Amino acid sequence: MISVPEQRHRSLQQLVAKLGLTDTGPIRWPLVDQALTHATASPTHNYERLEFVGDAVVRLATATFLFTTYPNLPEGELSAIRAMLVSDRILTQLAQRYGLPRYVLMSASAAADIAAQNTIAAAAFEAMLGSLYLSTGDLTLIHPWLNPHLQGLAETIRKDPAHQNYKGALQGLTQGLYQALPDYRIEEISLIHGHPERFVAQVWLQGKIWGEGKGPSKKLAEQAAAEVALAALRKRA
Repeated sequence: MISVPEQRHRSLQQLVAKLGLTDTGPIRWPLVDQALTHATASPTHNYERLEFVGDAVVRLATATFLFTTYPNLPEGELSAIRAMLVSDRILTQLAQRYGLPRYVLMSASAAADIAAQNTIAAAAFEAMLGSLYLSTGDLTLIHPWLNPHLQGLAETIRKDPAHQNYKGALQGLTQGLYQALPDYRIEEISLIHGHPERFVAQVWLQGKIWGEGKGPSKKLAEQAAAEVALAALRKRA
């Protein structure tokens, strides 16, 4: 396995300290280094394979947390909450909370691609979870610092009847009320990658606009529009 240069090792130790992990003995530092290396920095020693593991690890960590914390919630609600907790949006938020993107090695061109930064942050976060899991074979290096975040996020999601999946909730409502699916119409209003209002989306149903929203991606613009439309339609239901 590739050895980690001393300066890089110290940098990674600083990141791990931010997680509150004081006993770093079990950590396999070459894996952590690999988890925070983009493919443009190394075609072989990069986070892509660890992201594959980390995708399963974050789901497992979240599932066990929810199962233990909410013993009376049915499986359907647990699944809905988990789906939001493991979304790229949440993973990006967690990555940025620890300043993880600044530890990711990548080429200058990748670093300049503003539109890709959230995707890179979420992928590297998953890969880091994968590296911590593979260091011990369990979740002992993950639960202590991740669970407090999951607690706050889960409570916020539980207070939202749509569990912040507004498109899914809107689709269920329109099928129930009108036996029809909402129609999303999207327009790019800014050519600047990463602009917070690059796209505007409208929700149409039966020839009428029910909601409009903006976002840095088509997906987020649609979610914003769906949230508005969902509130408007619920008033009529």
